[in-house]
Amino acid sequence: MAETSGTTHRAARIELDQRVARELRDRLPLVAERTVTAITAEVPSYSGTLTGQMRHKIENAVQIALGTFLQLLERSHGGDPSTPLVPALEAAYALGSGEARSGRSVDALLAAYRIGARVSWRELAATTVAIGSPAAAVAEFAELMFAYIDELSAASVAGHADELASVGRARRRNLERLTQQLLLGEPEDVLVRSAERADWPLPQTLTVVLLPQTKLRGALALLDERTLESNEELPAGEPGEETAVLLVPDMHGDRRRQLARVLQGRRAVLGPARPWARACSSYRRVLRVSALGIAPPDDGEPLDTERHLAELLLSADGEALADLRARVLQPLAELPAATAERLTETLRSWLLHQGRRDDVAADLFVHPQTVRYRMGQLRQLYGERLTDPRSLLDLTVALALVAPGPPAATP
Repeated sequence: MAETSGTTHRAARIELDQRVARELRDRLPLVAERTVTAITAEVPSYSGTLTGQMRHKIENAVQIALGTFLQLLERSHGGDPSTPLVPALEAAYALGSGEARSGRSVDALLAAYRIGARVSWRELAATTVAIGSPAAAVAEFAELMFAYIDELSAASVAGHADELASVGRARRRNLERLTQQLLLGEPEDVLVRSAERADWPLPQTLTVVLLPQTKLRGALALLDERTLESNEELPAGEPGEETAVLLVPDMHGDRRRQLARVLQGRRAVLGPARPWARACSSYRRVLRVSALGIAPPDDGEPLDTERHLAELLLSADGEALADLRARVLQPLAELPAATAERLTETLRSWLLHQGRRDDVAADLFVHPQTVRYRMGQLRQLYGERLTDPRSLLDLTVALALVAPGPPAATP
């Protein structure tokens, strides 16, 4: 910073009279005191905070900063005028960093600098005029002083911004760690500690949403600011498409319908709301529904896992379901594949529509007489099993999910 300082280069053009310098230096304690008084009176963020030991510390910092400025003007032209400015700029940078940690805004910091410049110049100018400094020297002195304070201000702003960026990066890392712990189902005490480190307010529930990475930013802009997102590699959606996961706070009841509207057209899979520490349950649910390959709604609504609980249950033990299906379709095993497929489709529709012939015909896009003919064939093949409650339960469960291909013949 010092090598590019305009103040240090222009300071070499002024030779400050030793008597003037001595008078100005003697006045620094009073200038510092009045400067801090004005700042506390005019900047609300500092009102009531610069007292006692803290006030003494700030007054001392003001004295040092102004003393450095006078030192710049007193240095020999043959020396390096940047040297005394280096610690002043470093101190200003540290001040800005500390103000960010204290929670004060950069606007408050800049306001303090403006007031400090005004008060300091008023007090020091009175001294230079009183001892008879030429008007041109006073003007040059003013220009240099304000340039110097601008440099200090810029250093403090840089320190403030860097501190906020550092804090932001640390918080993002903590939020990412918390997100992964939630998805993995870590113990609640671990999650609570991670939430505290991330300064993340605990919600009542979390709802997991799976959606394409390309749709993530648009959705985030419309969701609760506490929403967490995962940066880890997740199961893909469509081939070649990266997938993201969101954990959305408190989207139960009516707010769940609002969430569905936000996700409209984003090809999202919407999990159930779960107590926040059990978000992993919602995550497992969306992964399972995604793995089933269920087609999304045609109207662009998210694929709501709450509407597919039966499919989840029936797919929990794929091998058992396959065995059950093979057993209940055994009467069709000797038929030609096309015939067996038509009769299986008809039997499934007949079970789901509780034997209402017209509804079955509409579902299959066939004439009711065709339904009557096919059901006659099925009754011959199944006999009393089509009236036995236990057999009907097995048939309904086995045929609830559409399975590709005809039943395999058994030896």
